[in-house]
Parts: sequence; structure tokens; C-alpha cells
Amino acid sequence: MRTHLRPFFCEVNLVKGITSQVQDRSYARLREPFPTKVSHYLNRAKLIDSIRLTLRSNNPNSSLYSLINHRLLDSFVVTHALRSAPSADSALSLVHALEKSSRFSHTHHTLHALATVLAKSGRCSELKSLVDSIRANRFGNVQISFMNLMQWHAAARDLDTVLQVWEQYKLENNHLCTESYNIVMALYAQMGKDSEAVRVFHRMIDEGSLPNCRSYTVIIEHLVKSRKLSEAMEIFNMLPMMRVKRTLKQYSVLLEGFVGCKRFDEVRILVDEMQVDGILPSRDVILLLQQMKEEGILKGKEQFLNEILQEERIRNVSYSIDSGDEDENVNENEGEDENISDACQCDHIDGIHLKPWLDPRALASGLRNWNPDEVAALEGANFVWTTRLVCKMLRNFKTPEAAWSFFCWVANQRGFTHDIYTVQRIMTLLAHHGHTELVDSVMSKIRMEGMRLPFSTIRLIIDFYGISKNADAALKVFNDDRILCGPVSKVNLMLLYSSLLRTLTKCGRNSDALDMLDDMILNGICPDIQTFSGLMHYFSQLGDIKTVQKLFAMVKQSGLEPDAYLFKVLIQGYCESKRAALAWRLFEDMKNSGLVPDSDTKDLLVKSLWKEGKRREAAAVEESCEEINSVLPLALQGHIWTVNSADLTKVYNIYSNSFA
Repeated sequence: MRTHLRPFFCEVNLVKGITSQVQDRSYARLREPFPTKVSHYLNRAKLIDSIRLTLRSNNPNSSLYSLINHRLLDSFVVTHALRSAPSADSALSLVHALEKSSRFSHTHHTLHALATVLAKSGRCSELKSLVDSIRANRFGNVQISFMNLMQWHAAARDLDTVLQVWEQYKLENNHLCTESYNIVMALYAQMGKDSEAVRVFHRMIDEGSLPNCRSYTVIIEHLVKSRKLSEAMEIFNMLPMMRVKRTLKQYSVLLEGFVGCKRFDEVRILVDEMQVDGILPSRDVILLLQQMKEEGILKGKEQFLNEILQEERIRNVSYSIDSGDEDENVNENEGEDENISDACQCDHIDGIHLKPWLDPRALASGLRNWNPDEVAALEGANFVWTTRLVCKMLRNFKTPEAAWSFFCWVANQRGFTHDIYTVQRIMTLLAHHGHTELVDSVMSKIRMEGMRLPFSTIRLIIDFYGISKNADAALKVFNDDRILCGPVSKVNLMLLYSSLLRTLTKCGRNSDALDMLDDMILNGICPDIQTFSGLMHYFSQLGDIKTVQKLFAMVKQSGLEPDAYLFKVLIQGYCESKRAALAWRLFEDMKNSGLVPDSDTKDLLVKSLWKEGKRREAAAVEESCEEINSVLPLALQGHIWTVNSADLTKVYNIYSNSFA
């Protein structure tokens, strides 16, 4: 069964409760001579393509001066032309040409684009000069953040400057963002400083920053680069239990590593997991899978491979320009073989052919009101729509109304059919904004088509219903729609229950959450520590101490070992509910288990005990922590609902032992 929905999927009667057309079109009249934002976008795209080609020509200066006086030249065009520059020298030639134009002034976006180009080209002296000029306000009130500086200097592989900026960042901020650790850790890993990279990860979790998916991408890349493939795979397999999204980059790195070592069993496992996670493979991955398919390595995966390989054939795109110029033919292939004889190209100079510039965010912005004039301009552009392009468009719509209108419209475009990737994108967006009727309609159509959804889609919908406060819709998806992803493993079912419990608490459905917890346990699915910590935190915030104590007893009965973070959650909950005596008993249990609180939790407990007149107990806490006070952790590892300290410790041990 093909995993594509037929074009009649998007019938008009599915659009219930959504206004797909907005009457206010005054904005279009302000953009003369272009009646719509879409036509304005297309003309800007043509100018950007002209600049891109000129920067690659044998004599760019002669053409640049006419282009910089073009009536459409603005900071948007310059920003994207700089980002598309083939080298730092070509980017600087554009900047020098712009200096002769009295019409143009640099903005935050153009200067940041130039800094990025200089950084990626390793032009440290020019980058430093630009940063100094910006700080001296030579371009007006343009701001540079610590993170901007860290990213630029890391791209230039200037480790000393990155560390200097990081130290200054730490001096001026109480809490460092996770990405700052990621930047330093990745740079150390790239430069072969293995122990330093490991040390940064340890600092991240020790100082209370929760690693995100990019943190684990950096670790996995570092391990694969060092031929520690089994260790990388072990961490990758832990990510779902830590509620960390597994990314295309992680899959790509692992697939390339295992194929290179001819470990094809792991490759087959990764292909299976890609389907479960609903990951649309990149072009590099598709080429890799195509090669393996031809060699017969991926037997049994033909249907999946045929679907994604068919989508990646060369696509031709043409769009019309409203300025009176001749139509321009462009090829939306994003880096595929441009030597195909029948592939339409954008204009060429000196024999240079480029794929056309395309910005899904800007195009989606032009369609945000989805009125007939914009739609007509889009239809006149004659884009050939692929799964990848449609997914990018859906990702960039700011409202579910515009996204849904586009989703319905594109279903009727020649040669395009929705598949699991576009369907999961629209359903999660609709669920996030609470459009339950539309999600139900999509689910019904999926059943009719015999389509199988990725497990991750079902879980995401339940998670997003928590944000839009639709508990009944989440229960329906859990009870009725999860069969659409096929058989669910015990581990994944535990994760699905956990998502549902979190959604029910967000919606204030206390009794339903407790009933679902009982149902979970009766079905032989034991919640993990982070699920229990989330529930206990929620009920302690409500002052429902009886339920909290019941949940803590269930933890012990389940054979789970309470970690320091779970004790912290309970102690804080009891203190905030003015039950400091109960918090003190938990502190004693924690101490007897060989665990210690962080300094903030200890201070809160002492303060609460004093406030409630428990001075003897407060003194006992101070006394018991006195000997270790100087080495109390800055923060305890873990996070409610997502990750426990044991998993973080395990990841750290795998990573550090790999480079011991």
C-alpha cells in the first residue's frame, strides 16, 4: 500500500471553523507596481539570482554597479545575496559596491550575514574589524550578542576568542544557555581536543543546563568521527527515553559511519527507526540508501525506499515575473545533478548555471492572508511541488489557517500528492493550535487510505493537545488513533502514556490522570522516574500532599530507585505547600540513600523550617550539610517529565570512557 493520500483528500468541507480568506487586502496596494506580496517575492528572487550569478562571473564589478541601483534592492535582497556568496572575497566585493550607493544602508541582517560569511571563510582579521565597527556604532544601533560572537568565532575555528567571549558571557549572566556549551564542545571535538569536549559536557549538566538534541548531535558526531560507533549508537538509542528528538543530522552521521564500516545490520535498524520517527531523509542519505538498495543490502525495505527515491527525481520549476520581463525557468532541485539536459536553469553568465534561490519562509510570509490575488500569483509561478518543499512551507506559516489553506490548495496541484511527511506536519500544527475537528478529519482520511503514521506523529499530537488544552482530543487519539502507527513496542507505549499524563495535567484533568496511571500499571507498563516526578511536582503544586505520598509509595513499589532530582522535586513541593516537616523527613531519606541536595534546595528547606518554627530541624539540616556545603552540587541533574539523573550520568560515562 502506497503511503500517499489521493488528491481528493483536501475537500472544501473539511475546512470547518477556519477562515481561509482574509478580506483585508490593503497591504497589496502599498506594494505597487506589484499587486501582491507573492509577485514582490518572485521579483526579489530574480534580483537575488542575478546578484548570485554576477558574483560568480569573470568580471563581477561591471554588472554589480547596475544591480545595486535596482529599485528592488533592499536589506532583504542584500542579506540573502551575501548568504549565497561563493566566497568571502565576492561578498566583500558586493559590500564595497554598496558603499557607492547613497540609497542603501546596512541593517542588523546584512551585517550579520556578512559576519557569517567572513567567519565561515576563516577571515578572522576582517571579522574582527567588522565587529569593532559595529560596536563603534558606525552602522547605527546594530546589536551583537555574546552568542553571535561565539557562533562566528567558532565558525572561524578561533578557539581562544570563543573561550574569551564565553568567559565574559559567564561573568554577565547567572545562567548560561545550552547552546553556548554546545558551541564550545563542538569546537573542541572538531579540533581533536577530546578530553576538553567531554569536560564541557560535564560542566553543562553539572551547572544545571539541560542538554538538548544538538548537544547529543555533537556527542554522536564526535564519537563517530573517533570510530566509537557502538558508543554513539548506545547514546542514540537512549534519546527517546530522555524525551530528546532524534534528528536527521544524527541519522545521517550514524548511517554514514556504519555504511563506511560495512555494519549493515545497524544500517537496517536505523532505516526502521527513521520510519518510526517520521524522518524525511536528506539528499545525501537518499543517495546512500539508493546505493545500498542497488547492492541488495536493504532487502525488505523496498517500499519505503521506492517512496522516498521517487520523490527525489529531478524537478523543474518555472515562475512568471510580473515586471514585464520574459518568463524565467528555474530548477528546484536543491543541489541535485544540474547537468541533466532537460533541467531548466535560471539565467547564466560566463557559462555558469545555478539552481534558483528559494526562501520558503519569505514565500510563506507572502501567503499568510491567503487571499485570491496571492493564490493567483502563486499558481502563476508554476512551482513543481515536492514533499520537501511543501514541508518547508508548512513549517514557516505563522497561522494554522494559512497553513491549512495551503495544504488543501497544494493537494490539487499537478503532480503532487500528500504523504506521511506533509500529513504529519499539518496535523501537529493543527493540534498545537487546537483545531481538533480538522485533525479528526485527517485521521479519518488516513484510515480510508490505509496509511500508516509514524509513532512520533501520534505522540507529538498528544503533546501538542496539552499546549492547546484539549484533553478529550488527546484521549481520543490515544484510545482510537494510535493503531494508525501499527504495533507499538512496550517502551514506546510507556512514552505515549507519559505524554498523555502530561497533557492531562496541563489541562487540569486530575482524576483522569490518576485513572490513566492506574490503567497504565494494570496493562503492565511501569512509568519511569521522570513521569513520576512530573506527576508529583504537579500535585504538590496543588497542595495535594496525599496524592504525592501515594505516588511516592508507588515509586518504591515499582522497584524504581528515587534519584536526587526526584527528592528535590518533592522537597520543593512540600516547602511551597508549607509542609516543611514532611520535606525534612524526605531530606533524611535522601541523606540515608547517600544523596545530597543542591545548595538552592538546602537553602529553601532551611528557610521553610525556620518559617514554620522547626528550628531544631533547620539546624540539623545545616549541620548535616556543613561538612559538604562547599561541594554541594550547583544543580541536580534531571528534569521533570523528560530526563532523570541516571540517564544523564550514563550518557556522560559512555562519552567520557570513550576517550579515557
